[in-house]
Amino acid sequence: MTGPAATPPSPLRVVLAEDTAILRDGLVALLTRRGHEVTAVPDGERLDREVTRLAADGTPPDVVVADIRMPPAFTDEGLRAAVVLRARYPGLPVLLFSQYVETRYVDALLSDDARGVGYLLKDRVLDVGEFAEALGRVAGGETVLDPEVVSQLMGRRDRHDGPAGLTAREREVLALMAQGRSNGGIARELYVSPKTVEKNVATIFQKLRIPHDAADHRRVLAVLRYLRE
Repeated sequence: MTGPAATPPSPLRVVLAEDTAILRDGLVALLTRRGHEVTAVPDGERLDREVTRLAADGTPPDVVVADIRMPPAFTDEGLRAAVVLRARYPGLPVLLFSQYVETRYVDALLSDDARGVGYLLKDRVLDVGEFAEALGRVAGGETVLDPEVVSQLMGRRDRHDGPAGLTAREREVLALMAQGRSNGGIARELYVSPKTVEKNVATIFQKLRIPHDAADHRRVLAVLRYLRE
């Protein structure tokens, strides 16, 4: 799922919140090797303090990476810190990196402005380059959601009747749009023609009342409006 993106600065200033020492040190090492400046903390409270300190110094992070469940209670400390920081510093890019799919956490971050938000699952990121690319995309203002997160969001939404009235095929197309697929990629995935996908996308925009002159990326707006109705 992608939105309007600016070119992210390189190298990035990254604040990383991860309570598992081995994973934290590994992420610091791989990001540092790629030229990024990384500050690592073990919990949500110190994440809040570190971002606040950097902002006060005039050098706010370009992106925050946060686990969701961290000390002391291992529930949603990382997520709550991220939501607070996004409210305090509007537009602060945040990438959640967790082993859990918790759809309410996505709602909390997407409820206002979805740009510069990511949610990746630890056990599904198998390539260092994939993680680094996602980090850069979030820092540049895009929205990056793991396909499994998108699937569960769409599945939860489909269990409730709503005014959108999308067909099963249109919901499939919308789910792939949320994953950042192009029309060509959606056509290949669903074994249909690109023209069929274009027709479905146009119908989705119409049913979800996405204006042609929308300032934000219409595909992002379509996904968010569907999930919120």
